[in-house]
Amino acid sequence: MGSPNNKPARIFSLHHHTSLPCTRAHQIGALLLIATTFFLTRLFDQSFSTCPPSSLNHDHSSPNVVHVSDGGSLSWPQRGYGFHLSLKIYVYEEDEIDGLKELLRGRDGKISADACLKGQWGTQVKIHRLLLESRLRTRKKEEADLFFVPAYVKCVRMMGGLNDKEINHTYVKVLSQMPYFRRSGGRDHVFVFPSGAGAHLFRSWATYINRSIILTPEADRTDKKDTSAFNTWKDIIIPGNVEDGMTKRGVAMVQPLPLSKRKYLANYLGRAQGKVGRLKLIELAKQFPDKVCFLFSFLLLD
Repeated sequence: MGSPNNKPARIFSLHHHTSLPCTRAHQIGALLLIATTFFLTRLFDQSFSTCPPSSLNHDHSSPNVVHVSDGGSLSWPQRGYGFHLSLKIYVYEEDEIDGLKELLRGRDGKISADACLKGQWGTQVKIHRLLLESRLRTRKKEEADLFFVPAYVKCVRMMGGLNDKEINHTYVKVLSQMPYFRRSGGRDHVFVFPSGAGAHLFRSWATYINRSIILTPEADRTDKKDTSAFNTWKDIIIPGNVEDGMTKRGVAMVQPLPLSKRKYLANYLGRAQGKVGRLKLIELAKQFPDKVCFLFSFLLLD
Protein backbone atom coordinates (compact mmCIF):
# COMPACT_ATOMS: atom_id res chain seq x y z
CA MET A 1 0.00 0.00 0.00
CA GLY A 2 1.22 3.41 -0.72
CA SER A 3 0.87 6.32 1.62
CA PRO A 4 -1.96 8.82 1.11
CA ASN A 5 0.57 11.40 0.16
CA ASN A 6 1.44 9.42 -2.95
CA LYS A 7 -2.09 9.20 -4.38
CA PRO A 8 -2.27 12.72 -5.84
CA ALA A 9 1.02 12.14 -7.60
CA ARG A 10 -0.23 8.84 -9.10
CA ILE A 11 -3.50 10.44 -10.25
CA PHE A 12 -1.68 13.41 -11.78
CA SER A 13 0.76 11.08 -13.46
CA LEU A 14 -2.01 8.94 -14.92
CA HIS A 15 -3.85 12.00 -16.22
CA HIS A 16 -0.68 13.37 -17.71
CA HIS A 17 0.04 10.21 -19.68
CA THR A 18 -3.52 9.79 -20.98
CA SER A 19 -4.12 13.45 -22.14
CA LEU A 20 -4.21 14.05 -25.89
CA PRO A 21 -1.46 16.15 -27.45
CA CYS A 22 -2.32 19.55 -29.07
CA THR A 23 -2.06 18.81 -32.78
CA ARG A 24 -2.28 21.00 -35.85
CA ALA A 25 -5.92 19.93 -36.21
CA HIS A 26 -6.71 21.32 -32.74
CA GLN A 27 -5.09 24.65 -33.60
CA ILE A 28 -7.03 24.95 -36.86
CA GLY A 29 -10.26 24.09 -35.04
CA ALA A 30 -9.62 26.79 -32.41
CA LEU A 31 -9.02 29.40 -35.14
CA LEU A 32 -12.22 28.38 -36.92
CA LEU A 33 -14.15 28.72 -33.66
CA ILE A 34 -12.77 32.23 -33.07
CA ALA A 35 -13.55 33.30 -36.65
CA THR A 36 -17.09 31.90 -36.45
CA THR A 37 -17.73 33.72 -33.17
CA PHE A 38 -16.44 36.99 -34.65
CA PHE A 39 -18.61 36.86 -37.77
CA LEU A 40 -21.73 35.82 -35.85
CA THR A 41 -21.23 38.75 -33.48
CA ARG A 42 -20.90 41.17 -36.41
CA LEU A 43 -24.00 39.68 -37.99
CA PHE A 44 -26.07 40.21 -34.86
CA ASP A 45 -24.78 43.77 -34.47
CA GLN A 46 -25.77 44.66 -38.03
CA SER A 47 -29.21 43.12 -37.67
CA PHE A 48 -29.95 45.21 -34.57
CA SER A 49 -28.55 48.43 -36.05
CA THR A 50 -30.88 48.19 -39.06
CA CYS A 51 -34.00 48.22 -36.90
CA PRO A 52 -36.15 51.25 -37.80
CA PRO A 53 -36.09 54.01 -35.16
CA SER A 54 -39.86 54.01 -34.94
CA SER A 55 -39.80 50.51 -33.47
CA LEU A 56 -37.88 51.86 -30.48
CA ASN A 57 -39.27 55.34 -30.03
CA HIS A 58 -42.16 56.80 -31.99
CA ASP A 59 -41.10 60.35 -31.15
CA HIS A 60 -38.31 60.28 -33.78
CA SER A 61 -40.48 60.20 -36.90
CA SER A 62 -39.42 63.66 -38.04
CA PRO A 63 -36.57 65.94 -36.94
CA ASN A 64 -37.26 69.28 -35.28
CA VAL A 65 -36.01 72.31 -37.14
CA VAL A 66 -35.43 75.78 -35.69
CA HIS A 67 -35.18 78.68 -38.12
CA VAL A 68 -32.61 81.39 -37.46
CA SER A 69 -32.51 85.01 -38.55
CA ASP A 70 -30.53 84.51 -41.76
CA GLY A 71 -33.04 82.12 -43.28
CA GLY A 72 -31.07 78.99 -42.38
CA SER A 73 -32.05 76.36 -39.87
CA LEU A 74 -30.70 74.24 -37.02
CA SER A 75 -31.79 70.64 -36.60
CA TRP A 76 -32.20 69.27 -33.09
CA PRO A 77 -30.60 65.86 -32.43
CA GLN A 78 -32.36 62.80 -31.09
CA ARG A 79 -33.61 62.96 -27.53
CA GLY A 80 -30.92 62.61 -24.92
CA TYR A 81 -28.27 60.10 -25.94
CA GLY A 82 -30.14 58.78 -28.97
CA PHE A 83 -32.58 56.09 -27.95
CA HIS A 84 -30.82 55.25 -24.70
CA LEU A 85 -31.99 58.15 -22.52
CA SER A 86 -35.31 59.94 -22.32
CA LEU A 87 -34.42 63.39 -20.99
CA LYS A 88 -37.19 65.93 -20.38
CA ILE A 89 -36.66 69.67 -19.92
CA TYR A 90 -39.22 72.15 -18.74
CA VAL A 91 -38.83 75.69 -20.13
CA TYR A 92 -40.37 78.42 -18.00
CA GLU A 93 -42.82 80.65 -19.85
CA GLU A 94 -42.22 84.37 -19.57
CA ASP A 95 -45.79 85.03 -18.35
CA GLU A 96 -46.01 82.29 -15.72
CA ILE A 97 -43.70 83.98 -13.20
CA ASP A 98 -43.86 87.61 -12.17
CA GLY A 99 -40.62 89.29 -13.20
CA LEU A 100 -39.41 86.78 -15.77
CA LYS A 101 -40.58 88.94 -18.66
CA GLU A 102 -38.44 91.79 -17.30
CA LEU A 103 -35.35 89.57 -17.50
CA LEU A 104 -36.23 88.92 -21.14
CA ARG A 105 -37.60 92.28 -22.33
CA GLY A 106 -36.51 94.91 -19.80
CA ARG A 107 -38.58 96.94 -17.35
CA ASP A 108 -40.69 98.45 -20.15
CA GLY A 109 -40.94 95.28 -22.23
CA LYS A 110 -39.54 97.04 -25.29
CA ILE A 111 -36.44 94.92 -25.98
CA SER A 112 -37.11 92.23 -28.58
CA ALA A 113 -35.50 88.81 -28.75
CA ASP A 114 -34.27 89.52 -32.28
CA ALA A 115 -32.40 92.56 -31.01
CA CYS A 116 -30.57 90.28 -28.54
CA LEU A 117 -29.43 87.78 -31.19
CA LYS A 118 -26.36 89.84 -32.02
CA GLY A 119 -23.17 89.96 -30.04
CA GLN A 120 -21.76 87.58 -27.49
CA TRP A 121 -25.05 87.31 -25.62
CA GLY A 122 -26.88 85.86 -28.64
CA THR A 123 -26.57 82.34 -27.21
CA GLN A 124 -29.13 83.23 -24.54
CA VAL A 125 -31.71 83.62 -27.28
CA LYS A 126 -30.55 80.74 -29.47
CA ILE A 127 -30.47 78.13 -26.70
CA HIS A 128 -33.89 79.29 -25.51
CA ARG A 129 -35.39 78.95 -29.00
CA LEU A 130 -33.84 75.53 -29.53
CA LEU A 131 -35.32 74.22 -26.30
CA LEU A 132 -38.76 75.62 -27.13
CA GLU A 133 -38.80 73.54 -30.32
CA SER A 134 -37.03 70.48 -28.93
CA ARG A 135 -38.40 66.98 -28.44
CA LEU A 136 -36.75 67.15 -25.04
CA ARG A 137 -39.22 69.78 -23.94
CA THR A 138 -42.05 68.85 -21.59
CA ARG A 139 -44.91 71.03 -20.43
CA LYS A 140 -45.33 69.08 -17.20
CA LYS A 141 -43.08 70.16 -14.35
CA GLU A 142 -43.66 66.95 -12.43
CA GLU A 143 -42.01 64.83 -15.14
CA ALA A 144 -39.10 67.17 -15.94
CA ASP A 145 -35.50 66.15 -15.35
CA LEU A 146 -34.19 69.68 -15.86
CA PHE A 147 -35.68 73.19 -15.78
CA PHE A 148 -34.46 75.95 -18.10
CA VAL A 149 -34.76 79.55 -16.87
CA PRO A 150 -34.71 81.88 -19.91
CA ALA A 151 -33.23 85.34 -19.43
CA TYR A 152 -31.52 87.81 -21.77
CA VAL A 153 -30.04 89.88 -18.94
CA LYS A 154 -26.72 90.67 -20.63
CA CYS A 155 -28.53 92.11 -23.64
CA VAL A 156 -31.16 93.82 -21.49
CA ARG A 157 -28.47 95.44 -19.36
CA MET A 158 -26.41 96.59 -22.35
CA MET A 159 -29.51 98.12 -23.96
CA GLY A 160 -30.56 99.94 -20.79
CA GLY A 161 -33.55 97.74 -20.01
CA LEU A 162 -32.39 96.95 -16.46
CA ASN A 163 -29.53 98.12 -14.28
CA ASP A 164 -27.45 95.88 -12.02
CA LYS A 165 -29.59 96.51 -8.95
CA GLU A 166 -32.80 95.79 -10.86
CA ILE A 167 -31.35 92.57 -12.32
CA ASN A 168 -30.44 91.30 -8.88
CA HIS A 169 -33.82 92.20 -7.37
CA THR A 170 -35.74 90.66 -10.27
CA TYR A 171 -33.82 87.38 -10.18
CA VAL A 172 -34.49 87.02 -6.45
CA LYS A 173 -38.18 87.73 -7.00
CA VAL A 174 -38.39 85.18 -9.84
CA LEU A 175 -36.61 82.41 -7.93
CA SER A 176 -38.81 82.92 -4.87
CA GLN A 177 -41.82 81.92 -6.99
CA MET A 178 -40.37 78.60 -8.16
CA PRO A 179 -41.38 75.69 -5.90
CA TYR A 180 -39.43 73.21 -8.02
CA PHE A 181 -36.33 75.33 -7.61
CA ARG A 182 -36.66 75.15 -3.83
CA ARG A 183 -37.34 71.42 -4.00
CA SER A 184 -33.86 70.66 -5.35
CA GLY A 185 -32.00 73.69 -4.08
CA GLY A 186 -31.70 74.69 -7.74
CA ARG A 187 -29.60 71.66 -8.71
CA ASP A 188 -31.79 70.77 -11.70
CA HIS A 189 -32.22 74.35 -12.97
CA VAL A 190 -30.16 75.67 -15.90
CA PHE A 191 -29.07 79.28 -16.47
CA VAL A 192 -27.16 80.85 -19.38
CA PHE A 193 -24.69 83.69 -18.78
CA PRO A 194 -22.87 84.25 -22.10
CA SER A 195 -20.37 87.03 -21.35
CA GLY A 196 -17.18 87.77 -19.50
CA ALA A 197 -19.14 88.75 -16.39
CA GLY A 198 -20.66 85.28 -16.22
CA ALA A 199 -23.16 84.70 -13.41
CA HIS A 200 -21.87 87.85 -11.69
CA LEU A 201 -24.52 89.74 -13.68
CA PHE A 202 -26.74 88.37 -10.92
CA ARG A 203 -24.94 89.83 -7.92
CA SER A 204 -26.47 87.38 -5.44
CA TRP A 205 -25.69 84.31 -7.53
CA ALA A 206 -23.59 82.77 -4.72
CA THR A 207 -26.62 82.78 -2.41
CA TYR A 208 -29.32 81.64 -4.81
CA ILE A 209 -27.91 79.66 -7.77
CA ASN A 210 -24.60 78.33 -6.44
CA ARG A 211 -25.92 74.76 -6.93
CA SER A 212 -27.56 75.33 -10.30
CA ILE A 213 -26.14 74.42 -13.73
CA ILE A 214 -24.55 77.43 -15.42
CA LEU A 215 -23.75 77.61 -19.14
CA THR A 216 -21.06 80.15 -19.99
CA PRO A 217 -18.30 80.56 -22.61
CA GLU A 218 -15.58 81.95 -20.32
CA ALA A 219 -15.55 79.56 -17.36
CA ASP A 220 -13.39 80.91 -14.54
CA ARG A 221 -12.06 83.84 -16.60
CA THR A 222 -14.54 86.25 -15.04
CA ASP A 223 -14.00 89.95 -15.70
CA LYS A 224 -12.69 91.97 -12.73
CA LYS A 225 -13.96 89.55 -10.09
CA ASP A 226 -12.03 87.98 -7.23
CA THR A 227 -14.11 84.80 -7.30
CA SER A 228 -15.46 82.63 -10.07
CA ALA A 229 -19.05 81.46 -10.42
CA PHE A 230 -17.91 78.52 -12.56
CA ASN A 231 -17.75 75.06 -11.00
CA THR A 232 -16.20 72.30 -13.11
CA TRP A 233 -18.31 69.63 -11.37
CA LYS A 234 -21.65 71.02 -12.55
CA ASP A 235 -21.25 73.90 -15.02
CA ILE A 236 -20.68 73.70 -18.78
CA ILE A 237 -18.49 75.73 -21.14
CA ILE A 238 -20.37 76.63 -24.32
CA PRO A 239 -19.06 78.22 -27.55
CA GLY A 240 -19.22 81.98 -27.84
CA ASN A 241 -21.88 83.28 -30.19
CA VAL A 242 -20.96 83.87 -33.82
CA GLU A 243 -23.29 86.28 -35.56
CA ASP A 244 -25.34 84.69 -38.31
CA GLY A 245 -24.11 87.27 -40.81
CA MET A 246 -20.60 85.85 -40.57
CA THR A 247 -21.60 82.33 -41.49
CA LYS A 248 -24.73 82.58 -43.63
CA ARG A 249 -24.80 81.47 -47.23
CA GLY A 250 -24.53 84.12 -49.88
CA VAL A 251 -23.16 87.60 -49.19
CA ALA A 252 -21.64 87.62 -45.72
CA MET A 253 -20.86 90.65 -43.55
CA VAL A 254 -17.14 89.81 -43.78
CA GLN A 255 -15.12 88.59 -46.77
CA PRO A 256 -11.71 87.45 -45.50
CA LEU A 257 -8.97 86.23 -47.80
CA PRO A 258 -8.76 82.45 -48.29
CA LEU A 259 -6.66 80.70 -45.66
CA SER A 260 -4.32 79.42 -48.39
CA LYS A 261 -3.20 83.00 -49.01
CA ARG A 262 -2.43 83.81 -45.38
CA LYS A 263 0.61 82.86 -43.38
CA TYR A 264 -0.90 83.80 -40.01
CA LEU A 265 -4.45 83.60 -38.74
CA ALA A 266 -5.92 85.40 -35.74
CA ASN A 267 -9.55 85.64 -34.67
CA TYR A 268 -10.93 87.94 -32.00
CA LEU A 269 -14.58 88.31 -31.02
CA GLY A 270 -15.38 91.04 -28.52
CA ARG A 271 -14.69 94.69 -27.79
CA ALA A 272 -11.33 96.37 -27.29
CA GLN A 273 -12.39 97.99 -23.98
CA GLY A 274 -9.04 99.83 -23.85
CA LYS A 275 -7.16 96.68 -22.84
CA VAL A 276 -3.49 96.57 -23.82
CA GLY A 277 -3.49 93.07 -25.28
CA ARG A 278 -6.51 93.66 -27.44
CA LEU A 279 -5.25 97.02 -28.68
CA LYS A 280 -1.95 95.35 -29.64
CA LEU A 281 -3.83 92.76 -31.68
CA ILE A 282 -5.69 95.49 -33.53
CA GLU A 283 -2.41 97.29 -34.25
CA LEU A 284 -0.81 94.11 -35.61
CA ALA A 285 -3.82 93.41 -37.81
CA LYS A 286 -3.57 96.88 -39.35
CA GLN A 287 0.17 96.51 -39.93
CA PHE A 288 -0.15 93.15 -41.70
CA PRO A 289 -3.54 93.15 -43.46
CA ASP A 290 -2.26 90.71 -46.08
CA LYS A 291 -1.03 88.18 -43.52
CA VAL A 292 -3.50 88.30 -40.64
CA CYS A 293 -7.18 87.47 -40.82
CA PHE A 294 -8.81 89.55 -38.11
CA LEU A 295 -12.53 89.94 -37.42
CA PHE A 296 -13.18 93.46 -36.12
CA SER A 297 -16.45 92.34 -34.61
CA PHE A 298 -15.94 94.52 -31.54
CA LEU A 299 -16.72 97.53 -33.73
CA LEU A 300 -20.13 96.04 -34.42
CA LEU A 301 -20.84 95.61 -30.73
CA ASP A 302 -20.05 99.17 -29.64
